[in-house]
Amino acid sequence: MIRGCLGCLLLMVCSLGNAAAGPDCSRPFTLALHEHGLLYSADTDSGIDKDFADELIRRSGCRVNVSLMSRARIWQLIESGALDFSLSGIANADRRRFASFAWYFSNKYYLLVRKDSGKRHLSDVERDDRFQLGVIRSFRYGDTANRLVDQLSAVNRVSQANGLAPLYQALLRGSIQGMIIEPFDYPALDEQKIRDVTAVIEFSDPAIPHGLIMSRKALSAAEQEKWRALVDGMRADGTVRRIFEKYFSPNFAAPMVDFQAQP
Repeated sequence: MIRGCLGCLLLMVCSLGNAAAGPDCSRPFTLALHEHGLLYSADTDSGIDKDFADELIRRSGCRVNVSLMSRARIWQLIESGALDFSLSGIANADRRRFASFAWYFSNKYYLLVRKDSGKRHLSDVERDDRFQLGVIRSFRYGDTANRLVDQLSAVNRVSQANGLAPLYQALLRGSIQGMIIEPFDYPALDEQKIRDVTAVIEFSDPAIPHGLIMSRKALSAAEQEKWRALVDGMRADGTVRRIFEKYFSPNFAAPMVDFQAQP
C-alpha cells in the first residue's frame, strides 16, 4: 500500500517536472507566416515554415493562432509585443533589441539580374547609375547584400514590394534590373520566361542563420529558452532535416540544416 502510494507520488512529481520544462501554455499564442517561395504559399497553404510551425505547435502542447502577414507588419508587431512568434527571421543589432531567435536553418543570398543589363559582378551593379534593384519591404540579408541595398537606397535606386511576385513581374518588364533571392525562390527560376532573361551573381557572404522569431516584450527570457529548446530538439532528432528534404534534394538540404548555430 505504502509502495503503491510512493509510486503514484513519484509519477505526479515527474509529470509536474515535465510540464514545468515545457512552455507555459496558460494563454493562447500568436504566430504569423509570410509568403515567400517554398517557405510558405497561401495558395496551397503549404511550405517549409508551415510544416515547421505545425510540428513546433504540436510539441509545445500550446494553443497557437496562426495567421498570414507581410514581413513589414510582422516586425512591427513583434517589436510592440502584439505578436509572439514568426519564422525564418534573421537577426541584426536593431532586431535583437526587441526579438530573440531560435535558429533552424542557414542559407546564402544571390543577386538575380537581367542578362541584358550586362552585369556579371557586383562592382558592375554599383557603377551603373541606371541599375534599379528590387527588394521585399523590411527584408534584410547578408552583410554584402545589405551594403548594396543601403548604397543603392541612398541614391534612389531601390524599388520595394510586399512580396516576390511583383518583383518578378517588375524584372520581366525591365522596371528593375535585379533582385535578391535565396534557395526558396529557386522554383520560380525554373519558369522558362524568367530563366531565359536572367543570370545569378553570388554574394561572398557566408550562409546566414534563420530562425524562430520571439518577441521579447511578449515572452519572458525563461519562456524564450523553453521555445528555443523545442527548436533545438527538432534539429537534433532530424525533424528539421526531414522537413527540408520534402522540398529540396538531400544533398541540397543538408548544408542548410547542418550548421553551427550562433547564440
